[in-house]
Amino acid sequence: MDRILGALDQALRTLFANPRGTRPCPVVPAEATHLGAQERRHAGALMRVNHVGEICAQALYTAQAMATRNDALRAQLEQAAREENDHLAWTKARLDELGDRPSLLNPLWYAGAFGLGLVAGRFGDRVSLGFLVETERQVEAHLQGHLDRLPAADHASRAIVAQMKADEAAHADSARQAGAAELPQAVKAAMRAAAKVMTTTAHYV
Repeated sequence: MDRILGALDQALRTLFANPRGTRPCPVVPAEATHLGAQERRHAGALMRVNHVGEICAQALYTAQAMATRNDALRAQLEQAAREENDHLAWTKARLDELGDRPSLLNPLWYAGAFGLGLVAGRFGDRVSLGFLVETERQVEAHLQGHLDRLPAADHASRAIVAQMKADEAAHADSARQAGAAELPQAVKAAMRAAAKVMTTTAHYV
């Protein structure tokens, strides 16, 4: 019951509270950001997608931590969730600065990701860790794509995305070292397809 209540509290905080990071937002020293209206809209859409990714990350880590019976793994997942919360705070703050909004479908994204995290956790810790590794690999590639697509002058967004990319790679490495199983190619393809639907929709809604 305590874990269920804790998961519910985390969901409410993620979806409705103003996120607070523990690390300062990454910046590029002495690089001011000057964007035209079209560049601002484009950057806002990309950062909205990244914010959705962090909503999903909170759901996944919370569900996987809830599913495992391994105290050490639960602590690792909870630590990763705290680091991902920095990303949530940074992307939300950047959206505000760009004059844009989060996705209107965030509760749906959270619920779907939480369900996937629970399912992965039910298959055991090695599979759960494998799911985490593949998720982080795909997110890392997605963030690299955003670095390629963000306006060159948007130093603020680019600094945030670059730090997020580095953190995702570190989370994947930690999960591999903890004994992650390699997922079947069909599962990886299904994950990519689901992520494509989410990112395409969140770009606009």
